[in-house]
Formats: sequence, C-alpha cells, structure tokens
Amino acid sequence: MLIKLAGGRVYDPANETNGEVRDIYIRDGRIVAPDSASARVNEEYDISGRIVMAGAIDIHSHIAGGNVNTARMLLPEQHRAHLARKLSLPFGNAKWSTHETGYRYAKMGFTTVVEPAMLPINAAHAHLEMADIPIIDKAGLAVLGNDDLLLDMLRNRQEQRAINDYVAWTLHSSQALGIKVINAGGASAFKQNARSFNLDDEVPMYGVTSRRIIQALQRAVHEIGVEHPLHVHCNNLGLPGNVETALATIEAAEGLPMHLAHVQFYSYDRGKKGGFASGSVALAEALKRNANITVDVGQIMFGQTVTVSGDIVRQFAARNTATPRKWATWEAEDGAGGIVPFHYKEANFINTLQWAIGLELFLLIDDPWRVFLTTDHPNGAPFTAYPYLFHLLMDRNLRAVWSARSNQSAIKASLLPHLEREYGLYEIAIMTRAAPARLLGLHDRGHLGPGAIADIAVYTDQADKSRMFGAADYVFKDGRLVVRNGEIINIVQGCTQVVHPAYDSSIIETLNRHFSRYYNLPLHKLALSDSEMADQIGSTIRVHNAKERAA
Repeated sequence: MLIKLAGGRVYDPANETNGEVRDIYIRDGRIVAPDSASARVNEEYDISGRIVMAGAIDIHSHIAGGNVNTARMLLPEQHRAHLARKLSLPFGNAKWSTHETGYRYAKMGFTTVVEPAMLPINAAHAHLEMADIPIIDKAGLAVLGNDDLLLDMLRNRQEQRAINDYVAWTLHSSQALGIKVINAGGASAFKQNARSFNLDDEVPMYGVTSRRIIQALQRAVHEIGVEHPLHVHCNNLGLPGNVETALATIEAAEGLPMHLAHVQFYSYDRGKKGGFASGSVALAEALKRNANITVDVGQIMFGQTVTVSGDIVRQFAARNTATPRKWATWEAEDGAGGIVPFHYKEANFINTLQWAIGLELFLLIDDPWRVFLTTDHPNGAPFTAYPYLFHLLMDRNLRAVWSARSNQSAIKASLLPHLEREYGLYEIAIMTRAAPARLLGLHDRGHLGPGAIADIAVYTDQADKSRMFGAADYVFKDGRLVVRNGEIINIVQGCTQVVHPAYDSSIIETLNRHFSRYYNLPLHKLALSDSEMADQIGSTIRVHNAKERAA
C-alpha cells in the first residue's frame, strides 16, 4: 500500500531540506521514493501549505522506573491537572499513567522518547512500564558509576578492557541504548555520610574520584562503539558556582565525546554576595571551544512539578524545600535517589533566574546540532510544557511578556532581555529531530529520506507556536496514522531501541562471582535476554549496531 502526503512544506535538516514543497510517500512503514510519476497511490492526504517534519525525539525524559512510580504515589493530586479524560482511550482517565504519557507525546508529534536513568538491577521493572506506554518508541540509559563492581574494578586498577566488557555486558543485560552516570560516586559516598561530593573528591573505601569514574566510563562507551556518548549528570547540581564543575567536567573529557544532561541546573555562577548568578556565557563559550561536547538544557517552566533524581546528595539537601511538604529518599545496592515536589514561582528570584538561564543557553549556543530541547521531565517542568518552550524560543516578544511578569531583579541580572535571536522551524527540526537521532545512533529516524521509518508529524503553521506544536494535524507512527487534528485515533505499540556491543565472555566469571557473593542470586536472574523482552516484558526490541573502536 502506497500512502502520499501531498504538497507539504518539508523541514528535513538531515537531507538539507528547508521548507521546500515536496510530497512524501510511505510504503510498509517506511518512507520511499515514488516508483514513478504514475505510481498508484492507495491513500492520499492533501497537506498543502502545512509543515512536515520527522517525528520528534526526546533524549531525556523520566517516564518509567522506581522514581517515577514513587512520584505518582507521593503526589496523586498533582497529576489530575494533566488528564485528557478521553474515555474512549484505554486508561485515558488514569492519573499520569503510562498510557497518558504515550498519548500526550504523540499528540505533540513525538515518536521516540529516552528514559535516562534505568538502574540495571531494576531494568525489568522499567521495561515493563515502557512496554505499557503506547504509540511511541522507547529506549533506556543504564546507570553506572555508583555500583560496587565498577568501583571495585577501579580500586583494583583493572585494565580498561575489562571495564569495557562490563559496560558492554550491562548494555546487553539491561537492554539499554546507552550509559548514564549520575554524580559519579556521589551515592556511594553519601552512604558513608558525605553530604557534598566534588569532581575530585574520593569515594570512601574505594579511593577513586568522580573524575576517574567518569573518564573510565567515557572511554568504555567510546571504545565499545556505542554511538550515544556517556550521558553525564554532573556533581554539585543546583548549587551556586557549579558552572565551574561543569567546565571542569568538559575539560576532563579530554576531547572524547560526552553529553552533559540538563545543563541549566549547573550553569550557576556566584553573585557578589555569594548567591546565584548566571554562568550561561561561560558554558556556551566552553561548548564553542569543545566540539566533542553536546548538552541538553533542562529548561524550567513556572508552575508545580516534582523533582525525581538518582542524585541522592542533591535530593537529600533539597528535601526542606519540598512544596508541598512531603518527600522521599532511598538507597539501594547500586545507587540511590529522591523525590522532592517543587513549585517554580515567577516572583522568586532564583526560580526566575533559572528560567532565564535556560533560555540564555538555548539562545547563546549557536549550533542547534549540539543543544537539545528538554525540561528534564518532570524536574524542570512536565514534558507537556514543550509547546510553550518552542514558542518562547521562536518569539522574542513573548519572552519579553513573560519577563515582565517575573521577578525583575532576576531579569535585570540576566542577559535574556538583550538576546534577540529567534529560532526558526529549520532549527527546531534540527534540535528535536535530526540531531537527537544522530546523537543516539538511531539512523532510521529523525529524517524524511527514503529508507527512514515513517514517523512523521504534520502541523498547521501559525503565529502561536504553542498551539501549533501542542496539537499536530497528523502524526504517523511506522506509517500508520495515529493522530488526526490533535486527537488520538489509533493505538499502536512502539519498539524498544537497544544496542548490543561485543564483549569478551571472560567477564562472566567476574560477574558471577560478584553477584553470587553480594546478591545471593545467579547472574541469569539479573539479566534480560531478548526472548524475555519479547515473552515476559511484551516488548519488541530493535537492535542498533555498535562498532568497536581501537583503544
């Protein structure tokens, strides 16, 4: 069956198409070139004058796992505000459910989302939840850097190749697409009563620094051929002066690829009296000097949300700021974390400065291939705020309106009023489609060329970009129409994107010894096979190649 989308204005940066009027053809879930001008079209959509982009990709959104579930239980009242209440959709009236997550993303034209904090020992739980999210494709990043085995290997000065094998095995066993590190060594240090942890602090008992952990993982990810660089949550998140930590982390990368997550939360300089000031210029300039670094912003938006993080050092310190006054923290064998609800207020100096710093980063970093749109859902704001963020980036007059009703001391202390840049549709398509696909190694999406999976979003161009991006006219997932006029009309099941790099099987002996001794469980109980993903999790996996690089 051949489907034709006729007459749309196509924004496809991967193929250097910038608003050209072009027809798109779909056959068997893929975009194809027409066989000939007289090819028989089975189904045609007249989208003349409308905007056509590939399905959007969110590289960092907490949509599954223990933290997310704890947040749901801690704040059931918060999620009523996000309900679509479409009773014809399965679980459409559930409170912030997995189903509602898929529906909301699809309505905005998003077709792939990455859960960035999946503990390997809890991978089965996370995958069960992700399998329950309809329509969109999912992927997980496995969290290492506070696990006893890695710290022990570093303490005992194991060769890098052994660490590479452990990382590769972890990607297999947790069915992940990449590796994430959260305040490397911080959770382990917290268990020894450390309440702060810097890049060159040593983890008690192990004698290795956060810097050493990050560099070992970064080399491993690079050398085993995983395309998505090590995904780094830096030390000192949320503290004034922490931009120096981010800059030191960039320097520690030593030219190898590295992705820094939600950098707004560590782009803070110190003011004259030691308080908060913007460090966005320093970070943006560092990115210009270091082409190996990519970032996502973690923009905050005003309103109620909940912060969920594996950074126990930060979450424990933030517990007294909880709004409403309830919070939860936890510790486990290979990590820790916390859930702290928070209300970002326009009248608050720090909250307004955070909002301004995020926008400053978007506007100062001039390469849209290296800066990615996120709110670190739900930490900075729910992902449902994306359409408003698009509008802010594309309209400096709207930024001025929002600034006028925010804390004026913070606005005067920021660069935002002086930044006139406005994003165009081509830059939006880079930042949310072409660049994320390239960064994640998902070469079958993020573009509209022949051979790509037919994940396509169609919008009516309008001045109010929040309305435009909030409800797509049409969304196709793998060539099937799932959204029409901003409403879900068809429920399909997406795939789970994974990478399976090669590793030396001799690492299994080390793993067996470790898990038998400390977990009292055989190794096979902690690893998810391909067949278990299909038969027990109910998820179809799509394996992306990794190419081992020379050390």
